[in-house]
Amino acid sequence: MAVFLYLAFKNTDFNIVADILKNISFGWYILFLFVWFLSHLFRAYRWKIIIDSVKSNISLLNLFGATMVGYGVNCVVPRLGELYRGFFLGKWEDISRTSMVGTVVIERVIDLLVLGISILISISIYSGNLYSEISWLRSTMYLGFLIIFGLIVFLFLLVKFQEHFYNAILKFVGKFSHKIANALGRTFTLLIDGFTSIKGVGKYTYIIFLSFVIMLLYGATSYIMFFVLGMQKVQPVNYSMAWIVMTISAFGVIIPTPGATGTYHFFVIFILTKLFNFSNEISSAFAILTHTTTYVLFIFSTLFLTFIINKIQEKKNKPVAKFLTVFRTKTESL
Repeated sequence: MAVFLYLAFKNTDFNIVADILKNISFGWYILFLFVWFLSHLFRAYRWKIIIDSVKSNISLLNLFGATMVGYGVNCVVPRLGELYRGFFLGKWEDISRTSMVGTVVIERVIDLLVLGISILISISIYSGNLYSEISWLRSTMYLGFLIIFGLIVFLFLLVKFQEHFYNAILKFVGKFSHKIANALGRTFTLLIDGFTSIKGVGKYTYIIFLSFVIMLLYGATSYIMFFVLGMQKVQPVNYSMAWIVMTISAFGVIIPTPGATGTYHFFVIFILTKLFNFSNEISSAFAILTHTTTYVLFIFSTLFLTFIINKIQEKKNKPVAKFLTVFRTKTESL
């Protein structure tokens, strides 16, 4: 994290950055916050569609709260939020927490697929040759799509030929380590539960559609941030630029650092300076303001929504979820 922060800001004059941040447009900033919250509300709604066959009347507030819990925990411990997210929703809705974690894993596979397609769109709309501008992009894309394809094939085989495929792998691994075989067994159960929660081609189509809506909203937040910082006064800006910033900077989010600190800043500044010729200072202001805002909102939303939802649950005499006890399981809830 520290290395990425150094690389991101090593050539930056923070006095100029401070001046830029003092003169932001608060009207555009309010719009940024609205679209940001809307994007995560759509993400919660997409999750509802994914698990509709498990439980059709899940509260959207609980889904939104669990979604924000996941992001909030990831701001402290990378990737742990994915577990918390599934366990919090399972606890609040009194359904299998392990199956909810499985739906989160499947959702992330869908996210990777949609991100890959979104990056291909960035490559096609960039005025130059994005592969030549970013030397590592082509090999990363090949590797990424290979991994995604492998995951999809693996999930298909795991569900379609569940008994034979599942048992064959566990039997083979069990020859070397029963502990690893047991861990794999639990993982496979998560994946099967998550994958089988989505039933019907129409639902997959709708989920992919919602995924692109979410990406469009993410792109909109980047586009609005141009106007928050007055970057349109430096040079003309458009949504295509924002889309490219959003998709390529996602690599910085994928790298597991707390809240993408450092990695996100590095990628955003790299893109804005190298591809679009903005100064280090205004690019740094973009990275700092977007990251700090989202980081604070994730933490605040996690604490606030957890408190509110637990209060509502208590009034309805339903289960509450707490950070230190949510992993304690009862046999009947798994």
